[in-house]
Amino acid sequence: MAARKPSRRVALVVLAAGQGKRMKSARPKVLHPVCGRPSLWHVLKAGVAARPATVVVVVSRHREEVESAVKSWGLRPAPRFVDQGEPLGTGHAVLVAEDAIGRADDVLVMPGDDPLITPSDVRAVLSTHRRTRAAATIATTVLDDPSGYGRVIRRGHDLEEIVQEADATPEVRQIREVSTLVYAFRREELFQALPLVGRDNRLREFYLPDVIAILKDKGERVAAVELDLGGGLGLNTRRGLARVSSIMRGRIVEEHMTNGVTFVDPDTAYVDVEVRIGADTVIRPGTYLEGGTRIGSACTIGPWSRIVDSAVGDESEVVFSHVRGSRIGPKSTVGPFANLRPGTVLEEGAKAGTFVEIKASRVGKGSKVPHLAYVGDAVIGRGVNLGAGTVTVNYDGFQKHRTVIGDEAHIGSDTMLVAPVNVGKRAWTGAGSTITKNVPRGALAVERTEQRIVRGYDERKRARAAGGRSNPKDEGPEGRRGGRSRG
Repeated sequence: MAARKPSRRVALVVLAAGQGKRMKSARPKVLHPVCGRPSLWHVLKAGVAARPATVVVVVSRHREEVESAVKSWGLRPAPRFVDQGEPLGTGHAVLVAEDAIGRADDVLVMPGDDPLITPSDVRAVLSTHRRTRAAATIATTVLDDPSGYGRVIRRGHDLEEIVQEADATPEVRQIREVSTLVYAFRREELFQALPLVGRDNRLREFYLPDVIAILKDKGERVAAVELDLGGGLGLNTRRGLARVSSIMRGRIVEEHMTNGVTFVDPDTAYVDVEVRIGADTVIRPGTYLEGGTRIGSACTIGPWSRIVDSAVGDESEVVFSHVRGSRIGPKSTVGPFANLRPGTVLEEGAKAGTFVEIKASRVGKGSKVPHLAYVGDAVIGRGVNLGAGTVTVNYDGFQKHRTVIGDEAHIGSDTMLVAPVNVGKRAWTGAGSTITKNVPRGALAVERTEQRIVRGYDERKRARAAGGRSNPKDEGPEGRRGGRSRG
């Protein structure tokens, strides 16, 4: 049996020192979010598909912010950070990473502001690089509008030339295939060529693409691999960010549809990259699924709902509602016009209905909060029904207090539950009551003043409004008190 050739060691170098002046933002360009994650996160996730022995992130003026973000992602191998100092171009950025790269055989270079590169794209570039034994391999893509980009002239996999637009003939400008900043290099040839790169350009910077011409002049082979990036490339401007985000959203939705999810209107669905959705779920128009949200199977979500960092169980429905940091059990219903705030848990078959707000509370199996209610810092048992207008009065101006409602309790409409308070199992509260004391199991709690009738009130009220005068003796104390209105 022939001896197996040792695999070539790869170093991944990600360029994250760009200032992003055209973004007009205090945030580093590479940390602008694209479908729920920063651009740099997407690039690093794609780059590690090459199974690099070393990951190097080149940073500059926003070093602390970029390093903190990258370290929080828990990548393996853990990235090393190299400070470029004064950014002098992409060629300079790779040159300062030489020591950190170490003894790798190949160097994969990726820009931190191009999140559309996928793991399969990275594998395609490296595969071509090794198969052709090229000194360098460059990724290219086709743009609808290639203005401002270097045009690629090649024969098969072999790159002939990259022609900058200022130097291009009318015929060359018709070419829509352009170069990206994704490269694979043989390490030795790369670092022999980099010191030869000059700064004879408008910005007086060292450009990495100039290495290609140097290698070609030496007679080295340079390969090119065309990638389908959906017609977008990088996020140098807000317009570019919007374009890149749109392309990625389309990819995400397509993948979910392939896996058995129905999107009634894919163009109005906004789904982040880490969202998971079960088969046979229907996503209706205007739906936002963000962060680490998990949607079960056979659910109906939307229209016009936003769910953030939440879990929705199988066969549940969320309609015209806002859900954040919550867990919704199977066969539950939310909305329309409900607001579930962080810490909310709906158990199986529970309901949070129309104009209901719930915060930091658990609603038991089969319990219902149908409409016009606020539930905060509460534990509601199984089979409970909260009447319309119920409020758990949880805040005394200084601290939050808890309300506990036992299984199968019935809370009458317009009940104020002044926490801390417990309502026992199968207990009842009368409509319009303000409950300030615990209600024993199976008991009825009613808190109301006696109803009074003031006869002739309307006649006297109208007479006073018309400038007439009624006899105060006829009104009695109830009449005089009732004659004043809050307007």
